[in-house]
Amino acid sequence: MARALVLAAVFTCAACGLVYELALVALGSYLVGDSVTQASIVLSVMVFAMGVGSLLAKPLQRHAAAAFALVEGALALVGGLSVLALYAAFSWLDLYVPALVTVAFAVGALIGAEIPLLMTLLQKIRKQDAGSAVADLFAADYVGALVGGLAFPFVLLPTFGHIKGALLVGVVNAVAGVAVVLWLFRRQLGRVARVALGLGMVAVLAALGTTYALADRIEVTARQALFQDPIVLAKDTPYQEIVITEKITLAGSTDLRLYLNGDLQFSSADEYRYHESLVHPLMSGPHGNVLILGGGDGLALREVLRYPDVRSATLIELDPEMLRLARTYQPLVSLNHRSFEDPRATAVRADAFTWLRGQSRRFDAVIVDMPDPDDVPTAKLYSVEFYGLVKRILAPGGRMVVQSGSPYFAPKSFYSIEKSIAAAGLTTTPYHVDVPSFGDWGFVLAAPAAKPPALALPPDAPPLRFLDASVLQAASVFPKDRRSRDVQVNTLVHPRLVQYEGEEWKNS
Repeated sequence: MARALVLAAVFTCAACGLVYELALVALGSYLVGDSVTQASIVLSVMVFAMGVGSLLAKPLQRHAAAAFALVEGALALVGGLSVLALYAAFSWLDLYVPALVTVAFAVGALIGAEIPLLMTLLQKIRKQDAGSAVADLFAADYVGALVGGLAFPFVLLPTFGHIKGALLVGVVNAVAGVAVVLWLFRRQLGRVARVALGLGMVAVLAALGTTYALADRIEVTARQALFQDPIVLAKDTPYQEIVITEKITLAGSTDLRLYLNGDLQFSSADEYRYHESLVHPLMSGPHGNVLILGGGDGLALREVLRYPDVRSATLIELDPEMLRLARTYQPLVSLNHRSFEDPRATAVRADAFTWLRGQSRRFDAVIVDMPDPDDVPTAKLYSVEFYGLVKRILAPGGRMVVQSGSPYFAPKSFYSIEKSIAAAGLTTTPYHVDVPSFGDWGFVLAAPAAKPPALALPPDAPPLRFLDASVLQAASVFPKDRRSRDVQVNTLVHPRLVQYEGEEWKNS
């Protein structure tokens, strides 16, 4: 029975340790982007620290029970508060990377100290050969890691969010580590040690519980520090952080802004410039059946449905929460003119890349309205392979348009996107317009034809607020300092856009 309880503690502590690790990786991806770099920093630092922790635990084996309880109490406190501490460091101190390295090292060292101490405790319960003891210990450890790894994305993150999820895991960690020692090894501990460990566990639980009660208030305050305008809605989903801000000017006008993982997606003050430029040049070609990849806010869909001869408009969006907000959040519904309620519109919750691979239906016009490719998962949606999949589903005479970032702030990224589209076998026509909230913003119109597609408005274009023939003609002209760059294409194997984006926007 005692041995089973210790192995159960191993199982639980391993699950908690992996949750801390995944929480640090996920938070970095949300706040900074570039998930590969964030994962590399966290994993390498933690694995190194685990080795250091194992060595530091060697002299503690003489007092294994008390040492293990202290290690678990410290791990529960550090791991439970880690996400909140890093969020605060990012919001207020601009010290995210140093804080990440420090926290990852501390958590890793404490996790590394567990194994030698647990091995000693198991041997105190019942002597067995080293091979069998290691097998039992690591079996419980690895199964616990499996449970923790699955619980984080499917239970903790969607139910409790980053901060509260980590705090709850800290509570479980403290109870599993300290309480088991106090129960099983109480006779090996002096009275003072038992009282001290008991009070320590109560203090850790009190700190985590108090922080949990204040977590929402702290998160709101920290998040607001990142945005200039008041936040009116914030959602953490398994895919991204969604934030909507709203500013009301003295003149009474409203500026509603949508941010995904901290990146601005639109401002209601000038989004019409972006969406008119994205949609209407494409619609000068065939547009009976239109496909929109991304654009879960419904604003590109709004522009597409202004054409009576559009028979169907299919929108592919990964995040169901974004679709829900576009259908139910009134300020956004008003902005997209209830576009999802149009009988011609169909919204599909799917990963665009995966959906395209299994698609045989043909489309006359394809709009690629994805967030900027500042991490590897998003960069695949700007790859040669992705554009090849789009080309495969284009109907005869069909065309595609891609939002391509800023040719002013990120010219390498812009021309890498154009070059990647061309590498997929499409001819391209790049153009750019001024969107005040974004700056100079670019697009690429493409078609599987011998000649680049003409940049024009359709004869039956609805009344537009920004775009006309003269503006569109000027949009195809790039100044000398922002013309084509010597860049490489972006592929699944070589996601070069992540590097270009990181370098250019960092220096902008």
